[in-house]
Amino acid sequence: MTTTRPADNRPWNARPVYSHPARKTLFIFGGDPASGYSSQGDVLVSQTADGVDLNSIWDEAAILMSEWNKRRGALASLVSYSTINVGDAIPQTVGGDHFEKASEYGEPTGLRAEPDALILGYDFEDYDLASRMTWKFLRSATAEQVRSVINRALESDNRLTTGGILRRLYDPTEGLNEFGHKVFGLYNGTDGMVPPPHAGQTFTSDLSHYLVSGNTAIDPGDLVDGINQVRSHGFGTTPNSRLLVLCHPNEAEIISTFRRGVVTNGVESKFDFIPSASAPAYLTEENVVGQVAPGEFGGLEVLGSFGPAWIVPSYFLPTGYIAVVATGGPNSPSNPVAFREHANAAYRGLRIIPGRDQRYPLQDSFFQRSFGTGVRYRGAACIVQIKASGAYEAPEWSWT
Repeated sequence: MTTTRPADNRPWNARPVYSHPARKTLFIFGGDPASGYSSQGDVLVSQTADGVDLNSIWDEAAILMSEWNKRRGALASLVSYSTINVGDAIPQTVGGDHFEKASEYGEPTGLRAEPDALILGYDFEDYDLASRMTWKFLRSATAEQVRSVINRALESDNRLTTGGILRRLYDPTEGLNEFGHKVFGLYNGTDGMVPPPHAGQTFTSDLSHYLVSGNTAIDPGDLVDGINQVRSHGFGTTPNSRLLVLCHPNEAEIISTFRRGVVTNGVESKFDFIPSASAPAYLTEENVVGQVAPGEFGGLEVLGSFGPAWIVPSYFLPTGYIAVVATGGPNSPSNPVAFREHANAAYRGLRIIPGRDQRYPLQDSFFQRSFGTGVRYRGAACIVQIKASGAYEAPEWSWT
């Protein structure tokens, strides 16, 4: 009896490439089933043309990605709160209950469920990314090469989750989750919702926390407008909260020039920009009165302060926008955006799932993440788009 070796030269115990029909949709470039695979030929080169070891390059890239991911993750945690709930009923103001004078026989007013609580839903999606390493690649590759694929997956996951949180903060578009709960952005002035009164102030249904500056360059009035919108609802005014101005370094550089009484782009500044404790040494003829902002907050650089807000620049934020956010710190329940994960702990976080051959789990393994977002406090942040006229437009994210 004779046997014939498979025509494609696979080992005897290898399975067909398409043993799992549901995964066929991953191949989007023509009909080549090997598209997107790391093959044996990918490890034939061990150094660059100028003699630099590729392993050292992968090590350097991993360190760089790790540092960037720390900063990007820190940015997301300052505006979000992790939860497994599909939605929450959350009061949209801070405080509101009062004591009354006691009488000998009367009953005191009882605390009850907040009448201004709003039901806020959080959406949810599943995401995955395949490693696509063949057994021949794993046989010939170095540990550094295999780790480089994993590091890229970690970086992609960080980009996905942080991007999802920031897009929700900057986008007023309303949606629905799988249970029919509305998924909100900040107050946008178009959905008919009236913010609850606070500290004697009442609001109208056209109040929006997505503003347009009315100028082609940032000015001190843009910061004051955003700060006032947030503080008018009671956010950023309590000892356990902090007002941040999140912006791209391009806008932060201009903000650092604002001085009280000085006109910038036709608007007189009400406050001075005061450099933080970590700022380089500088000369001044004036004295700083009050507490100087720290050099770091929640793992992020603090450039300085403007009035009651700290200026936090980040290259992960879009140019042409500033975001005034009231935060309680990393992953605080008072942060404006919810980060929803699965109720079952086994499906939370980034998961690496073994490939089809359990004896070799890295072969054709893939990474999986499930999460969703939604705004928890619609008045706890305000976005200002820097443009001369027109309606607010959500930014396009180049890195998400």
